[in-house]
Amino acid sequence: MIGKKHEINSKTVFAACDKELLNKTLEEGNVSIKVKESFYGKEEIKEEKAKKLMKECDSINLIGKKAVSVALKEGIASERNMKRIKGIPHIQVYRL
Repeated sequence: MIGKKHEINSKTVFAACDKELLNKTLEEGNVSIKVKESFYGKEEIKEEKAKKLMKECDSINLIGKKAVSVALKEGIASERNMKRIKGIPHIQVYRL
């Protein structure tokens, strides 16, 4: 899994994707997501670090089976919040 923590105006965002999705574009209907290295990062991270960042950040953006499965297992997100693009799971979580 690839992941990156962003800090924007005192808010934190954690973005993670499955390694094989990096630098690909997923399109289905009128939805298009570019899995860019500039947002998701290039650092490979272990599941434990991803769990920690998911719990401490203000929002998370995850794409791919492995990345999304971590959030589901930890109870951070549920399948009813999940969207699929070309069969690939995608979740965004915002803490207000």
